Parts: sequence; structure tokens; C-alpha cells
Amino acid sequence: MTDGMVSARFRMELPDGLWTKELSTRFPTTQFRLLAGVPVEGGSMALGEVTGEHAPAAAEAIRTHEAIREYDELYADTTRAIAQYKGAQKPFFEFFDESAVPPEFPVVTENGIVEFDVTVTREQFEHMGDVLDESDTSYELVSVVSNRDSESLLTDRQRECLAVALRAGYFEIPRDCTLADVADRIDVDKSTASKTIRRGSARVIEWFLVGQDARHTP
Repeated sequence: MTDGMVSARFRMELPDGLWTKELSTRFPTTQFRLLAGVPVEGGSMALGEVTGEHAPAAAEAIRTHEAIREYDELYADTTRAIAQYKGAQKPFFEFFDESAVPPEFPVVTENGIVEFDVTVTREQFEHMGDVLDESDTSYELVSVVSNRDSESLLTDRQRECLAVALRAGYFEIPRDCTLADVADRIDVDKSTASKTIRRGSARVIEWFLVGQDARHTP
């Protein structure tokens, strides 16, 4: 891996209103795998695969869904189906446009949860973390690997917020300051400070408890 690069795996809950959320929760034991995809005018073009005992029914549900405009089946058996299709939605690609980060395929969705990998520069990784932290998206950083692993674990904002909270005694028992005090010092509202502290703390705790070997294991 190039110096300064970060390889990370994220897990996110899909928002309501997406056909992938609807169908993956209807078939919770089926994997919906995006093998390749590109945004196109009016939607997205994708090469997708479904696997599991309900794959035939899930594939048929994709084919007949109102959000799917074109569907071309390439392969099918009792536990697997592959198809190329054009959909009317492209929020997944819009997220990557906003974060300026390309996903690595396959992107796997199961029971409303999407999991994907990225390999990016440290600056891109921090920007992606900021985009996620500023959104209402529920996400989990499953793993992160870098030659500067401990430094790349937190975004600049998370590092600043945790450092301010630590110096102010927010983590002391009893606390020496309130969440509002921390928020005022970094010039954000209480909700943003709470979210940033919570997610930053979770990353630090995972980094120490899971260990380096586990973080290198998908």
C-alpha cells in the first residue's frame, strides 16, 4: 500500500425509500452484491448478483420492481442469479460523489445494511469521515489498515474534539465539564459534539481492543 494510503471497510444502514433497502429486508438471508456500477442520466447502470436460498425470488423481485427500468438476466440457478439492470435511483453513487471517494466492488447489501471497502489517501479518509459524521447516516467503521494506522484512525475533527474534551476533563468521573462546554470550545452545537465524541471514542476503543492483527483481517 502506497505511503499515506488507508484501506477501510464501512458498514452503513441504507435509508428508507431505496429499492435495495426494501428488497434486502424482504429477503433478509439473501446477499445483494453490486459487482460493478456507474451513474447514468436518470439513474444508474449496474451488474448485480443475488445469492442464497431465496435468490430466484429475490431476482424476480428486482426485475419487477418499479425502480428498475431495464433488466437483463445473465445467469440463474437455485441459489444464485446475475443480471445487468438500469435503476431509477443512484443515491449510493451520489454519496461517493459527495465524499469524492470511489468504492471498491463488490458492494454487499444484506438485510438493509450495506458494506463496502475503500482505499484512499489519508486526506480523503478524513473527508469521508466528516461527510458521514455531518449526515444522519448510521455507520460503522469495520476495519482500517494504514502504515500510519493509529494516526489515520480519527478524522481531524474527531481528534480535535476528543483532545478538547480530554483536556477539559469531560472523561473524568465525575466530569469536570459539560458537553455544552466542549461544544462551545470547538464552536459546534451540542448534538454535533456528542456525535463526534461518541464516534471518535468508539474508533479509539475498537483500535485498542480489537488489535492490529484483527484490523488487518477482513
